[in-house]
Amino acid sequence: MHKRTTAAAASVIATLAAALATPASAQTPSPLAEWQYTAGIPLEKLMQPSLPTWRIRVGPAASFRPLYDGSDRHHMVAGPSIDIRYRDLFFLSTGEGIGMNVLSGPNWRVSLGAAYDLGRRARDDSSRLGGMDNINPAPAVKLAGEYVISKSFPLVLRADVRRYFGGSNGWVADLGAYMPMPGSSQKFVWFAGPGVTFADSRYMNSWFGVTPNEAARSGHPAYRAGAGVKSFGFGVSATWIINKHWLASGDAAIQQLVGDAVHSPITQRATGTVLDMTVTYQF
Repeated sequence: MHKRTTAAAASVIATLAAALATPASAQTPSPLAEWQYTAGIPLEKLMQPSLPTWRIRVGPAASFRPLYDGSDRHHMVAGPSIDIRYRDLFFLSTGEGIGMNVLSGPNWRVSLGAAYDLGRRARDDSSRLGGMDNINPAPAVKLAGEYVISKSFPLVLRADVRRYFGGSNGWVADLGAYMPMPGSSQKFVWFAGPGVTFADSRYMNSWFGVTPNEAARSGHPAYRAGAGVKSFGFGVSATWIINKHWLASGDAAIQQLVGDAVHSPITQRATGTVLDMTVTYQF
């Protein structure tokens, strides 16, 4: 009975591993966990070793999320969802960025890619950010690694580190884990898991600090944010298989700012949430 149950579970995961959650944008800080941008990718290779040469999924996406980390205001962001992969080598994704898998095995991979941060503008929330410097848009380099425990226990462990060039000029790192949840079937699969985000002092001061000049202009007290844990979070990603070409995905996540981030005078709400919806066509 145990072998039949394990085989059935593996069959479900194999069918659904290609049904990826590809949110509208990964560029701006969001309560979404980093693993939610690539949910299913490591399982796809483990469960289906003979991957097609090209995997292409495109469609519209919308996200309801905070204006910026620590904001108590939300806005709707809409745009395309794109996920293009060539063998187990190259990828172009609105969630993961553009890059390649530099090392890989049957149940793990290490990728190197480029992403882009849209930054933050004072005019986005003049009542709270008036007098604060803008955080300019900036490119980033991202090194990430993922590891699946086994087919019978498909827990995925993920770690990544990003370096921004311009904007915050800082370093950010994430640790996360997720796995398929009970109730997944041939037409529906959902993943859930926690994550934690770390950042250096440059990044923390860009997003949560207040310089003496900014304090004089904005009325906020001067504040210096140090390096350390920025936030803890938990995410859920679900995909519905409409047919062999059409997929509908939803993502929800909650993030709790901690440490110097939560004590910043910029922070209005320590707990942030986000909801994403995506409809994709799979070629």
